Amino acid sequence: MENTSEIYHILPKSVRGLMQKSGLKPRELQEIRLRIHQPVIVRYENKEYFLSTAGKLTTSHHFVHVLTREELKQMMEYISNYSLYAYEDQLRQGFLTVKGGHRVGIAGKVSIEDGEIKTMKHITFLNIRVAHEVIGCAEGIFEHCTKDGQLLPVLIISPPGRGKTTLLRDMIRMASDGGETVGVVDERSEIAASYMGVPQNKVGIRTDVMDGCPKSEGMMMLVRSMAPNVIAVDEIGKKEDVDAMLYSAYCGCTLMATIHGKDMEELKKVPYVGEMIERKVFKRYVVLSEQGKAGTVKEILDEEGVRLYG
Repeated sequence: MENTSEIYHILPKSVRGLMQKSGLKPRELQEIRLRIHQPVIVRYENKEYFLSTAGKLTTSHHFVHVLTREELKQMMEYISNYSLYAYEDQLRQGFLTVKGGHRVGIAGKVSIEDGEIKTMKHITFLNIRVAHEVIGCAEGIFEHCTKDGQLLPVLIISPPGRGKTTLLRDMIRMASDGGETVGVVDERSEIAASYMGVPQNKVGIRTDVMDGCPKSEGMMMLVRSMAPNVIAVDEIGKKEDVDAMLYSAYCGCTLMATIHGKDMEELKKVPYVGEMIERKVFKRYVVLSEQGKAGTVKEILDEEGVRLYG
């Protein structure tokens, strides 16, 4: 993201003015949390701050801006272009994706009908997660995930918040721009960050995105309708995900995926995922480090567990 204009555009006018005064660096802004009758909290440079009434980031509880109900209502009007009803499908998932690919998490009173979530009303908590692309972050890794110029099935393993989605996105871009037809199932709109159906992130010229669709269903739909060479998904784990991935692999698709975990040994104990490892569905495992900067690669292993890098 080159600037914060898309985010500032959806903030209440009072909060927007204070944020513009703060002089923060856009690349280091990660989250803005807004809760009714509570201080505005900003996550910046991996640290948590309050937004002061003077437009500064502070760790003090004194003279901080406290969000009002009217401000939050104003923000929801900005996010939905004054038509919240049009966003009911996204509200059921608990988030909205806005221009620029930024994601706004939503919490409040959930309305249930026939045992299913119908919509969310009395919204009182918002969390803006700032979209950051790191173009080129996969360049030193991609070559280890190919053989004779052919992309191999790869699983990216990482604890939460260590950059696995960012890395996957760039690998998708490289594969797509390199000649592969890629199908992406973006269940939580975090890979392509589509806004009104259009990816806001660079995912390559040969990439088709199934946005907001459950992974298991989306993979089957893409295989049947879009004839991808590569299928990419984020954060696998459920039996349905594994079944759909196995189906895609048997149909000739190369798999790219991420999963929460520390290492391969831990994943071998995870139901269904361990079966994929045993059957050598993936040919490369990229393990991200728990230490250092997000996206730091700890090691790259082949299907036999032999270390190729790190």
